[in-house]
Amino acid sequence: MNTQGVTRRTGVFVGLVTVDLIHRVEHAPGVNEKTTALAQEIVAGGPAANAAVTFALLGGDALLVTDLGSHPLARLAHDDLAEQGVRVRAVDPSVAAMPAVSSIRVLESTGERSVVSVNAAARTVAAPEWLPSVLDGADVLLLDGHHPEPAVAAARAARGRNVPIVLDAGSWKPVLDELLAMVDVAICSADFRIPGRADTAAALAERGISRIAISRGGEPILWWSTDPRECGPGSGTVPVPRVDTRDTLGAGDVLHGAFAWELAGSDAAFPDLLARAAAAASERCGQVGMSSWRNHLRHRGSR
Repeated sequence: MNTQGVTRRTGVFVGLVTVDLIHRVEHAPGVNEKTTALAQEIVAGGPAANAAVTFALLGGDALLVTDLGSHPLARLAHDDLAEQGVRVRAVDPSVAAMPAVSSIRVLESTGERSVVSVNAAARTVAAPEWLPSVLDGADVLLLDGHHPEPAVAAARAARGRNVPIVLDAGSWKPVLDELLAMVDVAICSADFRIPGRADTAAALAERGISRIAISRGGEPILWWSTDPRECGPGSGTVPVPRVDTRDTLGAGDVLHGAFAWELAGSDAAFPDLLARAAAAASERCGQVGMSSWRNHLRHRGSR
């Protein structure tokens, strides 16, 4: 992807950062069993963070608003993100609390991952006064639903500036009752449900969301659109490129970050944007480890 000669795309990402301790294993250990990992990594992770890294390594200007303070592990995450080209603004830089740590196992045979984390449950953070200003000049805002008050403040600021809002809808969170009315694009996991509703797409459309997609791993992405920029109301599927799956960790986050990148720089139809993002997510699944994937993406973004 050649970014030379074009205005740099700017994305704002509001949500969760974790410190990911990743072990690649031949099999998942049982109760009271010890096993030796084939490889290990410690990197910054989390939905918004991984999406921001994807956006930055594709050539964009990515700003991540999150809850990282003065704890040594927070500094580790901050430095790792900076190395990937992501600018980080902490809602409260002075907080000494430990950031969320995710314990992750990736199976060598299938690339499937399992994750244990407290996510953002340990702390409630307020929206800083400066938050609306970071949307000035932004091309896209992506929210993962973590850190509710900053998410709502950012969404309101984006609406006032006509910045499109993309929601990473991985699981239901109470803040979505307020947030969904401001979202332009919802990209949902297959497990996402609105309480009391069986038809996710219909329920999201009733909330006023004009572009809706449901990702299903290696299966085709389902999409619906009532956006006036399309040829007309429609729905359909977008195929996901097949790869030799080696590592699925963060693939959904890559989908969201790559979609934000495409949306920030193109007026293409919704299924076309999804298809380009799906190609990046499939490429992620073909790379072993986050460091390898980041190096691959860095090379891809510089072409």
